[in-house]
Amino acid sequence: KEGFTGHLTIIGDEPDEPYDRPPLSKQVLKGWVPADHTKLPRVREVDAEWLLGEAAVRLDRVNKQVHLVGGDQIPFDRLLIATGTRARQWFNPKEAALDGVYTIRTSNDAARLQKALAAKPGRVLVIGAGFVGSEVASVCRELGLAVTVVERASAPLVGALGGVIGKIAAEMQRDHGVDLRCGIGVKSLEGDGKGHVRRARLSDDSVVECDVVLASLGSIRNTEWLEGSGLAAGFWGVGCDTGCRAFDINGVVTESIFVAGDIARFPHVLYEYQFLTLEHWDNAVLGAAVAAHNMVSLEADRCPHLPLPAFWSGQFGVNIKSVGVCPFGNEIVFTQGSIKERRFAAAYGHRGRIVAAVTFNHAKWLEHYAAQIERSAAFPPPPAGFDRPPDMKPVPAEFPDPHVPTSLPTVILTGHDPNERAAEFRARLH
Repeated sequence: KEGFTGHLTIIGDEPDEPYDRPPLSKQVLKGWVPADHTKLPRVREVDAEWLLGEAAVRLDRVNKQVHLVGGDQIPFDRLLIATGTRARQWFNPKEAALDGVYTIRTSNDAARLQKALAAKPGRVLVIGAGFVGSEVASVCRELGLAVTVVERASAPLVGALGGVIGKIAAEMQRDHGVDLRCGIGVKSLEGDGKGHVRRARLSDDSVVECDVVLASLGSIRNTEWLEGSGLAAGFWGVGCDTGCRAFDINGVVTESIFVAGDIARFPHVLYEYQFLTLEHWDNAVLGAAVAAHNMVSLEADRCPHLPLPAFWSGQFGVNIKSVGVCPFGNEIVFTQGSIKERRFAAAYGHRGRIVAAVTFNHAKWLEHYAAQIERSAAFPPPPAGFDRPPDMKPVPAEFPDPHVPTSLPTVILTGHDPNERAAEFRARLH
């Protein structure tokens, strides 16, 4: 679309053509749409060489080649890294291999889980109450299935929306018949003599009998293939500037390698230039457009990718939408609607300015809050509309302390000692 007429190669580890992921945990699991009917429409012919089902395993920056798992070496003048994420598997490989234990990320994952739910299992266990886990629990209740949700945090959605909203999400789940257990984890999964999962032992020594288990444990960014490439790639993604150009391990920007989608880690002016990784649909779409433009443009014509993050989720009859980066805020105030009716808007603040907003069945006002966030308006924001709640006092948003040790690594290594590279550079200068 940008006018490029050279050779275009598209590499993907999945065998399928590009498809839409959001419906997988919603419409597909409900049985409304088959998993293989979520392919993205092609509004125009894409003149490209498609190499599907062939994972990239190494990047050779010196010779400008991408090495594939089958041994082929694909040359490039410009490279876009958009390898995204994969589902985090259950920690015990033997238990993860039991029949009835699932993750959900790909269309094949969704097809397998949908078939298992359609068979009417006696009880479904969902491990993890983030957005995907909560959406799957909601689908289970819509299908009339008994479901237990186990979450290590104090409530569902705490990491994304904070404890104040998490308490509301917990009430929502329990009101719809979910057996929600927070503040505990799953120690082990046990199968029967035929290798099918039958129960889970929890950290409080209780036991949950179940026939289907969804491990909804978050995602892992696909950066392992970049080890040794010299790029700033690691656990948190691939570092890049707002023009989508990748950084090397010393923070020097590259001119031929670009990054987009879930794997891109870039600074944002609205969030004190902190580096963000956004696993949202709009970030992938808008970031791809900016990357494509900049890959085929001269430097003076390049543009920045500075999206206002946004996402949505449908669960338990409520449409949840958000703009901004909610965990960046340390305060929250309810500005419109009714918490009791689960129809409200709330704003998040940081150092006296609004940085994010969330709505439950109140999305018509989201554009108003987005405009305030983009101009760094004051927090708490002036009331909007006429359905103001009686108490509009800001309170702590109750996000988990990021400094508390978790199962995630606290130090991310990029695969190269910076001191070694600095010494090498000084030697070249002399």
